[in-house]
Amino acid sequence: MTVTTVLTDKEAKTLTLTAQFAAPIDRVWQLWADPRKLERWWGPPTYPATMVQHDLRAGGRVTYFMTGPEGDQHHGWWHVVRADAPTTIEFEDGFADNDGTPNPDMPVTTTRVTLDEHADGGTRMIVESTFPSDEALAQLVEMGMVEGLTEAMGQMDALLD
Repeated sequence: MTVTTVLTDKEAKTLTLTAQFAAPIDRVWQLWADPRKLERWWGPPTYPATMVQHDLRAGGRVTYFMTGPEGDQHHGWWHVVRADAPTTIEFEDGFADNDGTPNPDMPVTTTRVTLDEHADGGTRMIVESTFPSDEALAQLVEMGMVEGLTEAMGQMDALLD
């Protein structure tokens, strides 16, 4: 499996996933940078994503929705704070209403993705989400964030083959 560790730090209000890939850093970066590739793994297998807007640069915006098995749609957005190819992406990540308007009733996390290439040509990816409060961390973990991210990232290896 792609994800090697998942750590929750309640004191720091973070959730950190680490994954290893037998692929060079540029190919792993493309899984984030190419919206068609991002659609193929962002979201658990039963909730595929559709990228509506994808501007992966500082100040850019990414909007998407995931479609569930019953046809239900779940919308989200990113506000990109930093994007330094091929090593770093930082974005605010939130939920949205069906029209794409950010949902003020749901927490916004700050997510930082760091890619490091190993001497053997493989890549380590660390995805750290920081939550605004203990309650927000507990709420999203309760909603299945750990399982959802683990399943979503578990699809990345097949895209890199």
